[in-house]
Amino acid sequence: DKQKQFINLASSKNTKIILVKGPAGSSKTLISVFSALHSLNDAKVSEIIYLRSAVESSDARLGFLPGDADQKLHFYNLPFLHKMEELVCPNVIKKLQKDERVSTYPVNFCRGMSWNSKCLIFDECQNSSLKEIVTVLTRLGMGSKCFVLADPTQTDLKNGHRGGFERIENLFTDKESAKFGINTFEFTEEDVVRSELVKFLVIKFKDLTTMPI
Repeated sequence: DKQKQFINLASSKNTKIILVKGPAGSSKTLISVFSALHSLNDAKVSEIIYLRSAVESSDARLGFLPGDADQKLHFYNLPFLHKMEELVCPNVIKKLQKDERVSTYPVNFCRGMSWNSKCLIFDECQNSSLKEIVTVLTRLGMGSKCFVLADPTQTDLKNGHRGGFERIENLFTDKESAKFGINTFEFTEEDVVRSELVKFLVIKFKDLTTMPI
Protein backbone atom coordinates (compact mmCIF):
# COMPACT_ATOMS: atom_id res chain seq x y z
CA ASP A 1 0.00 0.00 0.00
CA LYS A 2 2.82 2.42 0.82
CA GLN A 3 4.49 1.80 -2.54
CA LYS A 4 1.17 2.55 -4.28
CA GLN A 5 0.91 5.81 -2.35
CA PHE A 6 4.35 6.82 -3.57
CA ILE A 7 3.54 5.95 -7.20
CA ASN A 8 0.34 8.02 -7.05
CA LEU A 9 2.24 10.96 -5.62
CA ALA A 10 5.04 10.58 -8.16
CA SER A 11 2.61 10.53 -11.08
CA SER A 12 0.81 13.70 -10.01
CA LYS A 13 1.39 16.60 -12.38
CA ASN A 14 1.76 18.89 -9.35
CA THR A 15 4.67 16.92 -7.90
CA LYS A 16 8.11 18.40 -8.60
CA ILE A 17 10.30 16.94 -5.84
CA ILE A 18 9.83 14.03 -3.45
CA LEU A 19 12.27 13.63 -0.57
CA VAL A 20 12.06 9.92 0.24
CA LYS A 21 13.38 8.38 3.44
CA GLY A 22 13.27 4.68 4.24
CA PRO A 23 15.21 1.56 5.23
CA ALA A 24 16.91 -0.92 2.93
CA GLY A 25 14.50 -3.11 0.98
CA SER A 26 11.55 -0.70 1.00
CA SER A 27 11.82 -0.36 -2.80
CA LYS A 28 12.79 3.32 -2.89
CA THR A 29 14.92 2.95 -6.01
CA LEU A 30 12.70 0.40 -7.75
CA ILE A 31 9.48 2.40 -7.56
CA SER A 32 11.35 5.59 -8.46
CA VAL A 33 12.65 3.91 -11.63
CA PHE A 34 9.16 2.50 -12.24
CA SER A 35 7.59 5.96 -11.92
CA ALA A 36 10.29 7.54 -14.07
CA LEU A 37 9.78 4.97 -16.84
CA HIS A 38 6.04 5.66 -16.83
CA SER A 39 6.68 9.39 -17.13
CA LEU A 40 9.05 8.72 -20.03
CA ASN A 41 6.58 6.38 -21.73
CA ASP A 42 3.77 8.94 -21.35
CA ALA A 43 6.02 11.66 -22.83
CA LYS A 44 5.82 13.70 -19.62
CA VAL A 45 9.64 13.81 -19.56
CA SER A 46 12.25 13.37 -22.29
CA GLU A 47 14.96 11.62 -20.27
CA ILE A 48 15.71 9.80 -17.03
CA ILE A 49 18.85 10.85 -15.18
CA TYR A 50 20.30 8.76 -12.35
CA LEU A 51 22.54 10.57 -9.87
CA ARG A 52 24.53 9.63 -6.81
CA SER A 53 27.60 10.77 -4.94
CA ALA A 54 30.74 8.76 -5.60
CA VAL A 55 31.07 7.42 -2.05
CA GLU A 56 32.13 3.83 -1.41
CA SER A 57 30.09 1.67 0.97
CA SER A 58 33.17 0.25 2.64
CA ASP A 59 35.58 1.12 5.42
CA ALA A 60 38.46 0.51 2.98
CA ARG A 61 39.04 2.50 -0.19
CA LEU A 62 39.54 0.96 -3.63
CA GLY A 63 41.65 3.89 -4.72
CA PHE A 64 41.62 5.30 -8.25
CA LEU A 65 39.61 3.32 -10.78
CA PRO A 66 40.92 2.89 -14.34
CA GLY A 67 39.10 3.93 -17.49
CA ASP A 68 37.02 6.89 -18.67
CA ALA A 69 34.21 8.52 -16.70
CA ASP A 70 31.62 5.92 -17.74
CA GLN A 71 33.90 3.02 -16.76
CA LYS A 72 34.80 4.60 -13.42
CA LEU A 73 31.13 5.10 -12.56
CA HIS A 74 29.89 1.73 -13.80
CA PHE A 75 29.79 0.11 -10.37
CA TYR A 76 28.09 3.12 -8.78
CA ASN A 77 25.36 2.92 -11.43
CA LEU A 78 24.65 -0.81 -11.06
CA PRO A 79 21.63 -0.30 -8.75
CA PHE A 80 19.94 1.75 -11.47
CA LEU A 81 20.75 -0.78 -14.19
CA HIS A 82 19.56 -3.70 -12.04
CA LYS A 83 16.24 -1.99 -11.36
CA MET A 84 15.84 -1.28 -15.08
CA GLU A 85 16.44 -4.96 -15.80
CA GLU A 86 13.70 -5.92 -13.33
CA LEU A 87 11.18 -3.70 -15.09
CA VAL A 88 11.91 -3.81 -18.83
CA CYS A 89 13.55 -6.22 -21.24
CA PRO A 90 17.23 -5.85 -22.25
CA ASN A 91 16.37 -4.68 -25.78
CA VAL A 92 14.37 -1.78 -24.39
CA ILE A 93 17.25 -0.79 -22.11
CA LYS A 94 19.70 -0.84 -25.03
CA LYS A 95 17.35 1.30 -27.13
CA LEU A 96 16.86 3.81 -24.32
CA GLN A 97 20.63 4.06 -23.89
CA LYS A 98 21.23 4.34 -27.63
CA ASP A 99 18.60 7.08 -27.95
CA GLU A 100 20.10 8.83 -24.89
CA ARG A 101 16.81 8.63 -23.01
CA VAL A 102 18.55 7.38 -19.86
CA SER A 103 21.85 8.63 -18.47
CA THR A 104 23.87 8.62 -15.26
CA TYR A 105 25.96 11.34 -13.64
CA PRO A 106 28.12 11.74 -10.58
CA VAL A 107 26.85 14.66 -8.53
CA ASN A 108 30.10 16.61 -8.88
CA PHE A 109 29.54 16.88 -12.66
CA CYS A 110 26.21 18.72 -12.23
CA ARG A 111 27.37 22.25 -11.59
CA GLY A 112 26.20 24.61 -14.35
CA MET A 113 23.68 22.19 -15.85
CA SER A 114 19.99 22.96 -16.38
CA TRP A 115 17.50 20.13 -16.78
CA ASN A 116 14.17 20.73 -18.51
CA SER A 117 11.55 17.96 -18.83
CA LYS A 118 13.81 15.42 -17.11
CA CYS A 119 13.08 12.90 -14.37
CA LEU A 120 15.96 12.73 -11.90
CA ILE A 121 16.60 9.91 -9.45
CA PHE A 122 19.05 11.13 -6.81
CA ASP A 123 19.95 7.87 -5.06
CA GLU A 124 21.82 7.07 -1.81
CA CYS A 125 21.44 10.68 -0.77
CA GLN A 126 22.46 9.92 2.82
CA ASN A 127 25.99 10.07 1.35
CA SER A 128 25.54 13.51 -0.19
CA SER A 129 26.53 16.76 1.45
CA LEU A 130 24.15 19.68 1.88
CA LYS A 131 26.03 21.51 -0.89
CA GLU A 132 25.63 18.57 -3.29
CA ILE A 133 21.89 18.30 -2.69
CA VAL A 134 21.43 22.05 -3.16
CA THR A 135 23.44 21.86 -6.40
CA VAL A 136 21.23 19.09 -7.83
CA LEU A 137 17.89 20.59 -6.82
CA THR A 138 18.78 24.00 -8.23
CA ARG A 139 19.43 22.41 -11.64
CA LEU A 140 15.70 21.61 -12.05
CA GLY A 141 14.09 23.47 -14.93
CA MET A 142 10.61 23.53 -16.43
CA GLY A 143 8.74 20.23 -16.50
CA SER A 144 11.35 18.34 -14.48
CA LYS A 145 10.78 16.05 -11.53
CA CYS A 146 13.23 14.74 -8.92
CA PHE A 147 13.12 11.82 -6.49
CA VAL A 148 15.66 12.24 -3.68
CA LEU A 149 16.23 8.87 -1.95
CA ALA A 150 17.98 8.23 1.34
CA ASP A 151 18.42 5.73 4.16
CA PRO A 152 19.98 7.82 6.95
CA THR A 153 20.88 4.67 8.90
CA GLN A 154 23.30 3.56 6.19
CA THR A 155 25.52 6.57 5.63
CA ASP A 156 29.01 5.78 4.33
CA LEU A 157 30.49 9.17 5.15
CA LYS A 158 33.57 8.99 7.34
CA ASN A 159 34.63 10.59 10.63
CA GLY A 160 31.08 10.86 11.95
CA HIS A 161 29.94 13.22 9.19
CA ARG A 162 26.24 13.20 8.36
CA GLY A 163 24.92 14.02 4.93
CA GLY A 164 22.66 16.94 4.20
CA PHE A 165 19.51 14.94 3.46
CA GLU A 166 17.84 15.20 6.87
CA ARG A 167 18.41 18.96 7.02
CA ILE A 168 16.90 19.36 3.57
CA GLU A 169 14.00 17.08 4.46
CA ASN A 170 13.22 19.07 7.61
CA LEU A 171 13.36 22.29 5.61
CA PHE A 172 10.56 21.28 3.24
CA THR A 173 7.90 19.81 5.53
CA ASP A 174 5.77 22.98 5.53
CA LYS A 175 2.57 23.72 3.59
CA GLU A 176 4.26 26.34 1.41
CA SER A 177 6.69 23.72 0.08
CA ALA A 178 3.77 21.41 -0.73
CA LYS A 179 2.18 24.22 -2.78
CA PHE A 180 5.36 24.29 -4.87
CA GLY A 181 5.13 20.53 -5.42
CA ILE A 182 7.84 19.59 -2.91
CA ASN A 183 6.81 16.60 -0.80
CA THR A 184 8.38 14.40 1.86
CA PHE A 185 7.67 10.67 1.99
CA GLU A 186 8.76 8.08 4.53
CA PHE A 187 8.89 4.29 4.46
CA THR A 188 9.27 2.33 7.70
CA GLU A 189 10.53 -1.15 8.57
CA GLU A 190 7.00 -2.47 7.98
CA ASP A 191 7.26 -1.37 4.33
CA VAL A 192 10.29 -3.56 3.57
CA VAL A 193 9.38 -5.82 0.63
CA ARG A 194 12.77 -7.24 -0.38
CA SER A 195 12.28 -10.26 1.86
CA GLU A 196 11.00 -11.19 5.31
CA LEU A 197 14.64 -11.80 6.28
CA VAL A 198 15.63 -8.24 5.40
CA LYS A 199 12.59 -6.88 7.25
CA PHE A 200 13.67 -8.83 10.34
CA LEU A 201 17.27 -7.65 10.00
CA VAL A 202 16.31 -4.00 9.60
CA ILE A 203 14.13 -4.16 12.71
CA LYS A 204 16.85 -5.89 14.74
CA PHE A 205 19.58 -3.53 13.53
CA LYS A 206 17.63 -0.60 14.97
CA ASP A 207 18.63 -1.91 18.39
CA LEU A 208 22.28 -1.23 17.55
CA THR A 209 21.66 2.50 17.80
CA THR A 210 20.61 2.14 21.43
CA MET A 211 23.31 -0.32 22.49
CA PRO A 212 26.44 0.97 24.27
CA ILE A 213 29.64 0.68 22.24
